[in-house]
Amino acid sequence: MRGIESVARVPRERVGNTGATARRLLGELKPYGRQLVLALVLIVLGAGAQAGGPYLIGRAIDQDILGGDPAGLFRTMLLLLVVYSVGAFASRGQIRQVGAVGQSILASLRERIFERLLRLPLGYFDKRPAGDLMSRMTNDVDTLNQLLSQGLTQLLGSLFSLIGIVVAMLFLDWRLAVVCYTIIPVMLLVNVYFARRARRAFRTTRETVGSVTSGLQEEIVGVREAQAFNRTEANIERFRERNAANRTANVQAVAITSAFAPTIDVLSTLATAIVIGFGGYLVVSGTLTVGLLTAFLIYVQQFFRPIQLASQVYTQAQSALAGAERIYNVLDEEPEPPDPPDTPRLKTIQGRIEFENVFFAYDEGRPVLQNISFEVEPGQTVALVGPTGAGKTTVANLIPRFYDATAGVVRVDGRDVREVERRSLREKIATVLQEPFLFSGTIAENIGYGKADATREEIEAAARTVSAHGFIATLPDGYDTEIGTGGGTLSQGQRQLVSFARAVLADPRILILDEATSNIDTRTEALIQKALGTLLQGRTSVVIAHRLSTIRTAGLILVIEAGRIAESGTHDSLLARNGLYADLYHRQFREPIPATPDG
Repeated sequence: MRGIESVARVPRERVGNTGATARRLLGELKPYGRQLVLALVLIVLGAGAQAGGPYLIGRAIDQDILGGDPAGLFRTMLLLLVVYSVGAFASRGQIRQVGAVGQSILASLRERIFERLLRLPLGYFDKRPAGDLMSRMTNDVDTLNQLLSQGLTQLLGSLFSLIGIVVAMLFLDWRLAVVCYTIIPVMLLVNVYFARRARRAFRTTRETVGSVTSGLQEEIVGVREAQAFNRTEANIERFRERNAANRTANVQAVAITSAFAPTIDVLSTLATAIVIGFGGYLVVSGTLTVGLLTAFLIYVQQFFRPIQLASQVYTQAQSALAGAERIYNVLDEEPEPPDPPDTPRLKTIQGRIEFENVFFAYDEGRPVLQNISFEVEPGQTVALVGPTGAGKTTVANLIPRFYDATAGVVRVDGRDVREVERRSLREKIATVLQEPFLFSGTIAENIGYGKADATREEIEAAARTVSAHGFIATLPDGYDTEIGTGGGTLSQGQRQLVSFARAVLADPRILILDEATSNIDTRTEALIQKALGTLLQGRTSVVIAHRLSTIRTAGLILVIEAGRIAESGTHDSLLARNGLYADLYHRQFREPIPATPDG
């Protein structure tokens, strides 16, 4: 079985400074100053009540019980009831206040993560599994829930309780207090030891749970392929590895943190024994009363209780900081650069496309496109063909600026696409992919996705244009049929037709079809080709196709090979050249390749 670290790599990110992460997380509290002030008042009130209780118990023993004063005992017990009631009220109020603040912060973090994800460049998603990103929005944010909703209250309450107890112990008898405090240096050393080990362990748990989530998402999406290729057992085994790595990481983290509380218990017992021994000696010698010793023993127990609570919060904090680190890694990613304030909008375009000496690389030093140059006139159809991985889709992605060219210029109507408003550029372009994505909702909502103010008549007209109206009309609720996430209730061909209707409704000047007819049956394809013939009149279209029969009428065919334009021309001229395009065409249709003049 692979090690935890190898399974958790999704990919590896920088390890942040834990102190900086903690300060940043505390900075999330700034907008809630008034609520926190009220919570702090309640925390101090509760700490005061906790510190006052043992003192009253000691006084009741020395003055009321041993002094034979029943009336005084009643008054002391009544006062003790009031003190503890105030403490209970303050505790409930502080938990409510801090919990409300914590939930507000969590909601804000989820919203900011989602907003940042939608604004990140596409290159960010090329290297990160969707499941891992989902884990950050759900699992990692949830790790902060316990800390911000309860742990923070416990931590602050423990801190102020500890301060009150320390003051009360010094007030009762400084000698016993000093003896008790001799345990503190040992406790600090123990804390430092466990802190370092726990921090690393919880960071690994957050990484492995992200790996499990991303693996689960991938396997569910690919379940059809897994069954088709008899990979079910292999995929189950791979998931077991990830799940086992997550289990092992959590067991290691629990093993570290679970040893912390018993260690504190041992130190607490040791301190109690010291106080009983030394305090008993002082009582026997007549320099300390029984009531004060009793009160002091209660304080000793209370002294370690906040520390034990703090140790529990510390465990939560280590897990939460590991999750916060992953959250801030997303929030710190540079979003897609905004357009400068004076960037001009594209109002209307004719649709001329020009690539001039364009180079592009997803990763530095590994070029995908090299010196690509071509021009497409308005209304012309250009087809991109070539082997898989040659760079055809990358060429198309540079037009709407999903990526920017590493070198060279991409122009629309003679204007560098990097020098016009990105939003206005994309409004003039529609893209239909080989694997269309449909959102949960109705068919009408999916067709109207690119035009929020579309009327039902416009939606139906777009569907009729691409011959989708026929199958939509047969559905139980027609255009109001709920199709589920990804359009799972529709066939592959039907989902493609809906995506075509979506593009038609957007009324683009430039249309990009990326293998868009590969999942359509022959009869439906013929209907679509006829519809597209009408749609593409006066519009520029970029067609990426492996079915060469679909691009015979293209005004320009570019043959892309290894990131370069190997050939360009019309269908007939490229066949006559008897080069790479002719070879692809004849292999696809199994026609004999004409002999060259050289034999």
